[in-house]
Amino acid sequence: MKNLYIVALFHFKENYMMDAIELLKKLVSETRKEEGCLQYDLIEDTSNKGTFFLVELWETEEHHHKHSAADHLFEFRKNAAPMFEKSAEVYRGSKIF
Repeated sequence: MKNLYIVALFHFKENYMMDAIELLKKLVSETRKEEGCLQYDLIEDTSNKGTFFLVELWETEEHHHKHSAADHLFEFRKNAAPMFEKSAEVYRGSKIF
């Protein structure tokens, strides 16, 4: 099976920056403990304030599917929703080279 690569892009309202970072850090810490999670890194866009992205690498699609149902992801989505400037963008793919 191929590894699954994901980049999730988030845009937060400026007045929620510190709260957003704390929510993201908690999400990253919990997700890194999951079976099949090979990489889960939080990156801050240095050119666009309030923009963050998660760089994910999963052993398989099935591992990511289990992550999608995790309590900590549900909590993140619920708590972060009012902080978003706009909807998250998610890109999924497989390594070509």
